[in-house]
Amino acid sequence: MGVQRVVPPATTTLAGPVHRPLLFQPEMEAMLSLEPADRSCWDEPLSISVRGLAPEQPVTLRAVLRDEKGALFSAHARYRADAHGELDLARAPALGGSFAGLEPMGLLWAMEPDRPFWRLVKRDVQTPFVVELEVLEGHEPEGGRQLAKAVHERHFMAPGVRRVPVREGRVRATLFLPPEPGPYPGIIDLFGVGGGLLEYRASLLAGKGFAVMALAYYNYDGLPKSMEAMHMEYFEEAVNYLRSHPEVKGPGIGLLGISKGGELGLAMASFLEGITAAVVINGSVAAVGNTIYYKDETILPVTILRDRVKMSKDGLLDVVDALQSPLVEEKSFIPVERSDATFLFLVGQDDHNWKSEFYASEISKRLQAHGKEKPQVICYPEAGHYIEPPYFPLCKAGLHLLVGANITFGGEPKPHAMAQLDAWQQLQTFFHKQLGSKS
Repeated sequence: MGVQRVVPPATTTLAGPVHRPLLFQPEMEAMLSLEPADRSCWDEPLSISVRGLAPEQPVTLRAVLRDEKGALFSAHARYRADAHGELDLARAPALGGSFAGLEPMGLLWAMEPDRPFWRLVKRDVQTPFVVELEVLEGHEPEGGRQLAKAVHERHFMAPGVRRVPVREGRVRATLFLPPEPGPYPGIIDLFGVGGGLLEYRASLLAGKGFAVMALAYYNYDGLPKSMEAMHMEYFEEAVNYLRSHPEVKGPGIGLLGISKGGELGLAMASFLEGITAAVVINGSVAAVGNTIYYKDETILPVTILRDRVKMSKDGLLDVVDALQSPLVEEKSFIPVERSDATFLFLVGQDDHNWKSEFYASEISKRLQAHGKEKPQVICYPEAGHYIEPPYFPLCKAGLHLLVGANITFGGEPKPHAMAQLDAWQQLQTFFHKQLGSKS
């Protein structure tokens, strides 16, 4: 077990210096233990326990991390030690704070930022997020004297995972490969509006036995600055690159997309060859905010109904009803019936970005009407738009680049956290079943 003991009169934390009077040391020193001890992967559970407290002593546990842009994320919870002066978060319910009840990982998933509308995103997967945990005396809102402290690194690349930047033709991507030589089942990973290249889901998934290529598609390294036109030929180039890679097993590959990435994944599966399986997380079946082109075919963007934008009770824009139905504007409906891929749809039922559940249902109907396999659709009550890998805090509201304002994304912290945990397992099981394992 990793044990780090700190009972200083003054200390500096991620939140800044904290000055405390020098107090008489009790005979027994509190010890905060973590398992794994010093480092773990972000999607791994962490065992947190405290020993050396007084019997039934009230304490507050706090966790903080600072993101790469300097925002501070933190969560705290009040606990009571057992009759032996011990506390194990897997057995002891939180009595209040950022969450309540038996939540062994609540100190991570319940974190909130110190700036409004801020989403926790990992930009450099080669460095960890450093989490500071501390045990504070009592149940005061500001926290009492520090009794113990531990520092833990949460990594985004399992030991030995290989990171390979890809600059091949027009393709701009990063390929993550498991430690041993392949070939492995291949997956292309697509994120949503915002541009650039996000790698943290691909890097984590590579630790599970997949060759995963995080693909940029606009606003990155010579790619188009805007997303008004989405040319499937670019994505075709990426598919061909991954399929022909010596460490990727054939014959087909998988697609993983969230939000706009889900919409583009549907278009890829509909137009392009070589795609065996696709996981769509809260994706749209209509083109939204851009025209999709492939050869001589065009899918026009669905109409935005600005008069249907509402104001939420928090004073945020709610845009869930602001897109015309692709059943009304058929020219915007991505022709999913052409695809021979097997689909898994992961749906947050409280998604307020757009009507993800409706889209998944309509895709299922259309596929079956054309004699295709009924897709698997998993709906998560009270989960919002950004269903991330496990333990990422819920991003309930934030800036939407297409809207140009802060909108509500939906979701409630605990059900959303449970959805992320399940979705992560579901998509791995699905890909292993459809694509196989290492050859």
